[in-house]
Amino acid sequence: MGNCFVTCVSQASIGVVERWGRFERLAEPGLHFFNPFAGECLAAVISTRICSLDVRIETKTKDNVFVQLQCSIQYRVVKENADDAYYELQNPKEQIRAFVFDVVRAIVPRMTLDELFEQKGEVAQSVLEELEKVMVTYGYNIEHMLMVDIVPDSHVRTAMNEINKAERLQLASVYKGEAEKILQVKRAEAEAESKYLGGVGVARQRQAITDGLRENIVNFSHKVEGTSAKEVMDLIMVTQYFDTIKDLGSSSNNTTVFIPHGPGHVRDIGEQIRNGLMEANSAKLNTD
Repeated sequence: MGNCFVTCVSQASIGVVERWGRFERLAEPGLHFFNPFAGECLAAVISTRICSLDVRIETKTKDNVFVQLQCSIQYRVVKENADDAYYELQNPKEQIRAFVFDVVRAIVPRMTLDELFEQKGEVAQSVLEELEKVMVTYGYNIEHMLMVDIVPDSHVRTAMNEINKAERLQLASVYKGEAEKILQVKRAEAEAESKYLGGVGVARQRQAITDGLRENIVNFSHKVEGTSAKEVMDLIMVTQYFDTIKDLGSSSNNTTVFIPHGPGHVRDIGEQIRNGLMEANSAKLNTD
């Protein structure tokens, strides 16, 4: 390279020109002429493109969890300071890696594992600021600093998954219990409403029967002269009694039924009803 009279520096690159082994100037992209008899030569061509460096760091958090952090650093040579980048650092990648190790291991031990996951962007920004301060003096500019991955120890990951699983199972149990509680409450409300409506139906049925009997007694007494309400009531009871016997006999679902039967039973039933009504009226009068 030093014996060439004409040299072409490609785009996105910068040439370092020396005279008799001493830095002379920077050569921009394009065609350049050198006088080897005067000691001029192109010592190096440095790329100004963005380079990427992946760094994997193992460190410990504040809660004593060992983690591996994978960082990606994008850097490039500053064109105006290409001579510093060429002469100051022999191995820039190792230098950048050492600074990243130093900064990360100073920040991460002050954070818990959860805080590290939540604030990984702040950690990357802190590393970026520290790198910029140092590398700019060597002719390098740090473009980006990315915290690509955080990998805890395998046992820690398993424990975290178990904790998450237990929390979700506990939450599911709470929801299941609430659902069962709601079902039981709704079932009890439905049963209470059913009983209430059943009672209302029975009361209305009895009221309708009472109204029908009253109307029949009044009509029969008006149409048949000389009959009393008691006689009409006895006639209705006898009719109901025989209808009941008929229903029991005609039902196909019933087996043999033995019922003490005789005309006197109707009279006994009527007397029992009348006695009950009289006792109720007497108790009401005594109370008043």
